[in-house]
Amino acid sequence: MLDIVLPIAFGLVAVAVAMSFWRLLRGPSAPDRILALDTLNINTIALLVLLGIHLSSALFFEAALLIALMGFISTVAFCKYLLRGDIIE
Repeated sequence: MLDIVLPIAFGLVAVAVAMSFWRLLRGPSAPDRILALDTLNINTIALLVLLGIHLSSALFFEAALLIALMGFISTVAFCKYLLRGDIIE
């Protein structure tokens, strides 16, 4: 069962990565690009988790946690810069 589901999940997440990357390049405004970058980060985490399941390795789950933490911090920093014009007060 997992042999059938994993390739389908990889394909669907790859399509989601391509669509969010397209929005990142083409976004009409800066908030759209920040949301696309955050979505790209989430899709990358999903790919790492799927790869960890496929290869049965816990190392990918730890990498996904680190990328999630850095992605959250970068999204907050970008939004704060857009709203206030300064990151550190």
